Amino acid sequence: MTLQQLRYAITVAETGTITEAAKKLYISQPSLTNAIHELEKEMNLVIFQRTNKGILLSGEGEEFLGYARQVLEQASILEDKYKGNGGGKKQFCVSTQHYSFAVNAFVDLIKEYGQEEYDFSLRETQTYEIIEDVAHMRSEIGILFLNDFNETVLRKILKTNDLEFHELFVAKPHVFISRKHPLADRQVITNQELEEYPYLSFEQGEHNSFYFSEEIFSTSERKKNIRVRDRATLFNLLIGLNGYTVCSGVIDKKLNGKDIIAVPLQDEGDMRIGYITHRKAVPGRLAATYLEALRKYLG
Repeated sequence: MTLQQLRYAITVAETGTITEAAKKLYISQPSLTNAIHELEKEMNLVIFQRTNKGILLSGEGEEFLGYARQVLEQASILEDKYKGNGGGKKQFCVSTQHYSFAVNAFVDLIKEYGQEEYDFSLRETQTYEIIEDVAHMRSEIGILFLNDFNETVLRKILKTNDLEFHELFVAKPHVFISRKHPLADRQVITNQELEEYPYLSFEQGEHNSFYFSEEIFSTSERKKNIRVRDRATLFNLLIGLNGYTVCSGVIDKKLNGKDIIAVPLQDEGDMRIGYITHRKAVPGRLAATYLEALRKYLG
């Protein structure tokens, strides 16, 4: 097994076809196919399933490539340290719930390590996908929160997937509303005061369970509910409809806009925001730098 073979397999998985991967790697299709076959034979596994419609990544192949990405990251660190050539193209992926501080930390990471070549991914996505991304090592880090309501269920899922939760900070829940909202002058807002306004939350797809919600106290009945997929849409609706959402209270005017404010919510439990990692993965330098940046914004 060679580092080149691992890069070949990862490129095939990313492009979805041998043809596109060969073009990207500047090698012939037969050479690439042979390299993949040799890797599968040596490792005694099937990375890709061949079908009439093309190739599909197998379950064991997805797990194998998760480890392969870790190996390539460590190899890059060694090259950077001893060869002094920057270690080639840097690669890093983080999956997160919709937090502005996660974006700010990502910007800092790119400013520090974004040289001439890099391939970084920031996935603001659904809670279940965050867990899957880290479980299959597509992402080194996943950012989400635990509280008294969801902790038992989520910790069981994390344990099943060989994942660990690391707490970053404890947040008091806040209501995000427009600066022009009728309740904007309140020092503290109660659930009763919010009853007549639209409640905005992030849609969780087929895993739309209360336990995967990004918002706290998700079992409460509300008369007006709107679910969205992205942060920009949510904030536009907060302003346009006098809606509200509930989150950590960490707000960034550059990302969230000056028209959004955070007001403490009365009588609700804490949110323990943290990150998840795979037990069998060795966090790379980029992951460590990203976590350091996160702590700066949460300190």
